[in-house]
Amino acid sequence: MTTPDGAQAERTGLAWRRTALASAACTVLLLHSAAQRHWGGALIPVLLAASTSALLAAIGMHRERTLRTAEPGPSSRALPAIASLAVTVTAASVLIFH
Repeated sequence: MTTPDGAQAERTGLAWRRTALASAACTVLLLHSAAQRHWGGALIPVLLAASTSALLAAIGMHRERTLRTAEPGPSSRALPAIASLAVTVTAASVLIFH
């Protein structure tokens, strides 16, 4: 059983993992679509989506570790901004190249 202090870190970590998993599922769908289109420019959104999935997983792991420390301190505002930018660029690439 987790302590009340550890529950926040666990919930946050699980939320980031769910987000990364959903992003990975979208990457697989884009990969399937790119294969049907005989690759070409359709591969660009796949690569961006895969990078975004890895980035989301890394940020989630970092955030969970930070929350598990004795003195977590303030969260970095740059990490969610970077994640948002990556998702936005990936979505734009889908609109442009798909």
